[in-house]
Amino acid sequence: MSQSDRGLRRLAAGTLLVAFQGTTAPPWVLRELEHGLGGVTLFGFNVADPGQVLDLTTALRSAGEPVISLDEEGGDVTRLAYHVGSPYPGNAALGAVDDVELTRRVYRAIGSELAACGINLDMAPSADVNSEADNPVIGTRSFGPEPGLVARHTVAAVEGLQSVRVAACVKHFPGHGATRVDSHLAVPVVDVGMDVLRERELAPFRAAIGAGAKSVMTAHVAVPVVTGDTPATLSGAALTGLLRGELGYDGVVVTDALDMHAITRSVGLAGGAVMSIAAGSDLLCLGPLPTYDDVQGIIDAVVAAVREGRLPLERLEEAAGRVAALRSWFGEGERIAAEQNVIGLHAARRAVRLTGRAKPLVEPLVIEVDTPPTIAVGDVPWGVGPWLPEAEIVRVKPAAADAPALLAKAVDRSLVVVVKDAHRHHESRELVSALVAARPDTTVIEMGLPVWQPDTAAYIATYGAARANAQAAVELLTA
Repeated sequence: MSQSDRGLRRLAAGTLLVAFQGTTAPPWVLRELEHGLGGVTLFGFNVADPGQVLDLTTALRSAGEPVISLDEEGGDVTRLAYHVGSPYPGNAALGAVDDVELTRRVYRAIGSELAACGINLDMAPSADVNSEADNPVIGTRSFGPEPGLVARHTVAAVEGLQSVRVAACVKHFPGHGATRVDSHLAVPVVDVGMDVLRERELAPFRAAIGAGAKSVMTAHVAVPVVTGDTPATLSGAALTGLLRGELGYDGVVVTDALDMHAITRSVGLAGGAVMSIAAGSDLLCLGPLPTYDDVQGIIDAVVAAVREGRLPLERLEEAAGRVAALRSWFGEGERIAAEQNVIGLHAARRAVRLTGRAKPLVEPLVIEVDTPPTIAVGDVPWGVGPWLPEAEIVRVKPAAADAPALLAKAVDRSLVVVVKDAHRHHESRELVSALVAARPDTTVIEMGLPVWQPDTAAYIATYGAARANAQAAVELLTA
């Protein structure tokens, strides 16, 4: 391979954030980092404990200067605490409190934990304005439904993370909040005019750019007024025209995971990679599915596109320059020790809301109504069990639950029903309504968005299902 060929391959590899299975770095990842690979994205299956993560990131750094990223939003979406649940409430809880200094402190604490583990880019915060209550993928990940609220807390989150030299990655541009389709599964559409787009979806991104956000993540959503039928991740009109041009952004553009069906089932993984770089992205998050062979295929496809004139070499060089500037910014910081986590529980306590009056618990029976996790969240534990050791916990699937049998089990006992996003699940609402009709003294704890509220003695809204949210709810229940 000639020197120019090696240089081109290095530029192509430099656009990729790869994933891998396991808690140690595979030899192929270390080898590719030596040859210019852009970096990695870590998932829950890469994490055992903070010490292991630091060992992993140290090994990765020994082979190059990687961008080491993950999704640590607090709340439902966590990677460091994937096996136990996050000690931080998510954005919906912070938006409910609406104290920007609290949001800044929570994200600084999250950033300090990431920095102590050797992670330098957090794929957070979500700047989506959750204007669609039935949104299947954003929900409690959003600060709320109002653009001004989302904008000011997005800024606080960016400032909190970046104060400890962890780059924020503000997502999902140009906005995923008005959708009713999960882009992991298909292409959602945000069909609004430019005035609404500017006033609602774009307002938080404009604010984040003004606050110096180091990276922005694309959304696999079509916005017909800008992109036609094309997902924004693949649209030059969205990334170069709107984000770079109208909003004036010159930081790093990171794609949402390219292994999502919105991309793979339309243009394919390698085709999507080439199209996204051409559209204006700088780092391609490949997600957990692509193999080493897939990675090689993507690099080959990018190289071929340059040689065939379908992708300007200057576009690759521009991406490399932006990523190099980001790496220089990482290098200006010092290793930061994680702050002792007290702010997460404090924030969750401020967010929790009680309607009605909870009676003292007597041999409590807790019925947790199971809710299928989204792909973004994954199989993170949730529920109140850890904080109510004296209770009997029954986890049920709403479609298969036997309400009369559950009520018989609850005779002469306190009944607590825990749900998550009941407004989005008809069978959950039916089960809860049947239990409450027979036992109006029931306490219902909603660990998603409190959109639907049954007529019950006590109703607790946590605005999220993180470990901190559950503890705050139980404290209120047992006060």
